[in-house]
Amino acid sequence: MAESIHTPSRPLRADAANSIARILQAAEHVFAADPTASLDVVARAAGVARTTVHRRFSSREVLLDALVDMVNAKLREALAGANVDTSPPLVALYQLTVATLDLKVDWRASWQFVDLGSEGGRGIDADNLAALDDLLERSLDVGLLRRGVDIRWARSVYMALIHEAATARPEAESAAEWAHLIMQTLLGGIGSAGHDLDALLARSPEQQ
Repeated sequence: MAESIHTPSRPLRADAANSIARILQAAEHVFAADPTASLDVVARAAGVARTTVHRRFSSREVLLDALVDMVNAKLREALAGANVDTSPPLVALYQLTVATLDLKVDWRASWQFVDLGSEGGRGIDADNLAALDDLLERSLDVGLLRRGVDIRWARSVYMALIHEAATARPEAESAAEWAHLIMQTLLGGIGSAGHDLDALLARSPEQQ
């Protein structure tokens, strides 16, 4: 992925950081309506001068990369918040699912550019994928996933379920409801047959 404005050699001033955040938020809304919109349209939506956007983002491609970088940063926060290295795998996977569902809904347009995969150098960062794979490996080790399941296949299935749920989820329904459905579907398909999945998912985190 191209170098992002979000990883500068020195911290941005507060006003510059606020300006960038405002532009990215506006870009999300603009691209949700028209994925092909220009930087000028984004500038008008952000309420800033055209030159301000062009100073921060030299081209539309740079802005798209910045949106993907931002989504990856938020996904990194979701992984950390779910304590994927230390929490029981089922708890961590459920919490990560809830957070990712909300992220995909709140930044739906930006996720479309993430979902382009390797096109234009955009996609989910390798460290985020590695953290998810480690969590799935832990799930396999404790018997949550069926023995012999390929981790990369499990990751692909999991991410596909999140994508479909984020697309189908009505605004009135909580991420928790859909996370439960995702977990049922995931573990029903590649989980260990020895688990009573409904009972397992109904247990409190302390019981996992």
